[in-house]
Amino acid sequence: MVAEREVHLDDGRTLRTYDSAAEAAPDALTIVWHHGSPQTGALLPPLLSAAAARDIRLVSYGRPSYGGSSPLPGRDVASAASDVAQLADALGIARFAVMGASGGGPHALACAALLPDRVTGVVCLAGIAPFTDEFAWFAGMASDGGLRAAAAGRDARARYAETDDFDPDSFVAADWAALSGDWASLGADAGRAGDAGPDGLIDDDVAFASPWGFELSAVTAPVLVVQGGRDRVVPPAHADWLARHVRRSELWYRPDDGHVSILHECPAAMDWLAAQHETGRPHG
Repeated sequence: MVAEREVHLDDGRTLRTYDSAAEAAPDALTIVWHHGSPQTGALLPPLLSAAAARDIRLVSYGRPSYGGSSPLPGRDVASAASDVAQLADALGIARFAVMGASGGGPHALACAALLPDRVTGVVCLAGIAPFTDEFAWFAGMASDGGLRAAAAGRDARARYAETDDFDPDSFVAADWAALSGDWASLGADAGRAGDAGPDGLIDDDVAFASPWGFELSAVTAPVLVVQGGRDRVVPPAHADWLARHVRRSELWYRPDDGHVSILHECPAAMDWLAAQHETGRPHG
């Protein structure tokens, strides 16, 4: 059973949070899940099943303007760290791993960079890299209009949202198969997030296309980068760049996967996080 509650933050905002603590042992590894763009932040059945099978406590939340969480105008990627620290405090969690998919990847990295004493490991699945001219950042994206508009500022991104439609060519056959199978809940959740309005996605895109507010060199926890070779939303060059710029990185490359089908690697990625947690556990 997942407990849903609002966590009240120091600045007066609230976060809508989800916690599977009832399904896990009191001393179980906790993983904080960072959702993609757009999602509500609710924990999806494939994640809950994988966590329960491994006795992992899974926690998630809606980023500002998603899923009932308060807006945070002008937020950057780094702001996630303070939100997660307060969420963890409210739930009595001292140390935890972080795991993010797509737009959740940068926010998971922010927690590792800015909460180094609390984060034991990081997984980024199809995670976008910092906005840079060190590689062709937009190359390979089937639909890059939203991020290009975001690079010009929030007003430009908001105007783009007025006529923006999802491009089905962003997903390959493996993605559509995942969305009609085990990950059908992801498509339904994205629909709910979209129905609530575009502000969360607009703010995400502007944050991705702006300085993130931290350096990847500050990430000292081990990082697993998981990437599909056919991803047309966040192309493989982003994973390559991330893996090269994080101190302790491992790259799992799956040549036949796209942006959604790569989520089939979540159970194995949880096993990887559990191993990092056990290795870093104090002994004596």
